[in-house]
Amino acid sequence: MPQSRQRRKEARPQELLQAALELFVEKGFAATRSEEVAHRAGVSKGTLYLYYPSKEELFKAVVRHNLTPILGVGGDLLDSFEGPTTELLVKLVERWWDDVGHTPAAGIFKLILAEGHNFPDLVEFQVNEVVLPSRALVRRAVQRGIARGEFRDVDIEAVVHALIAPLQYVVLDRLTLGMCALDLGPDGSRTFLRTHMDLLMNGLRAATGKAKTTKKAAPRKRTTRAAPKKET
Repeated sequence: MPQSRQRRKEARPQELLQAALELFVEKGFAATRSEEVAHRAGVSKGTLYLYYPSKEELFKAVVRHNLTPILGVGGDLLDSFEGPTTELLVKLVERWWDDVGHTPAAGIFKLILAEGHNFPDLVEFQVNEVVLPSRALVRRAVQRGIARGEFRDVDIEAVVHALIAPLQYVVLDRLTLGMCALDLGPDGSRTFLRTHMDLLMNGLRAATGKAKTTKKAAPRKRTTRAAPKKET
């Protein structure tokens, strides 16, 4: 097989996923036809089915390709980060915005919100593949802050929602109001997220602002027993 054709074959799954993402975001899941995806990727419908036997499987592959990797990146950062937890959470949010929030992949969230009631299996997949792992990642970070004495003893689940909800808001703002030039804009979205994180992190900080330290136990004093009196 010529080298150019071999490279083309190896790139085909990526091209199909890119075409599918574009069409899903532009038209929605229900309105996108498999032959449209194949046409945009420059292949036949039969070739598409060789890689992805149904539109549902194609959607799942799009999610795994575009959204799942950021969870691995976040997990690695959480495991290796040695600085304050406030900085860790800010870095996690900034990385999400760079890799997902302002990219076409963010349209997947809007699609699920708009069409999820008609495709419950896809919602269940999104929850298991993205939503629950995302919450678990943020939960671990908040627990880290509490354990280190950096954060107050707060309702962890409430904090998880308070951190994630604005991420969903900026996506919907960009993909809906943006069509009318009423959205926050690229710089505005980033500024909004930074402001939100600043407010949230200051609200979470423990009163002392100091990490817990392990106190060493004071050395026990040695006592000497009086010698017993001799009987006379």
